[in-house]
Amino acid sequence: MSLIDLEIVPVGNPVDLIEQIAATHDWSFDRSGDDEITVSVAGSWCDYNISLSWMGDLEALHLACAFDFKIGDRRKSEVMELLSLVNEQLWLGHFDLWRTEGVIMYRNALLLTEGAEVGTGQLEALLGAAVDSCERYYQAFQFVIWAGKAPDEALSAVLFETHGEA
Repeated sequence: MSLIDLEIVPVGNPVDLIEQIAATHDWSFDRSGDDEITVSVAGSWCDYNISLSWMGDLEALHLACAFDFKIGDRRKSEVMELLSLVNEQLWLGHFDLWRTEGVIMYRNALLLTEGAEVGTGQLEALLGAAVDSCERYYQAFQFVIWAGKAPDEALSAVLFETHGEA
């Protein structure tokens, strides 16, 4: 069988399912089109506005969550070093610095090729991984940007875990 003989059935739009998940969790959301939704999730450090876009031509759902602070030129190299250190720790997704906007963004994608169907569990895991990553590393970026800490020092501070009882 050649590739030409394969019949690929396009996957449905997962944005509709994300809207249902957001409503179930009482998260505010905004549909800017059939293929896009922004969901607001309250975190410990801030509210995360997570944008999800269905790209039908790629059969992929793209997730992006920008932090609510801008990076000036003065701290850009330290932030880039911290991005590298943080991304080494991640199993899913990654952080980027969008240079033109000076914004740190967590990004991930879910491929749904060849008619693969997505379930609520997968989408909740995708959203959960985004929020967990943003929550875990938000303060490290703050330490570098606002407190002038070295990237390795900032990362060590947020990865510090206590054991036992006081």
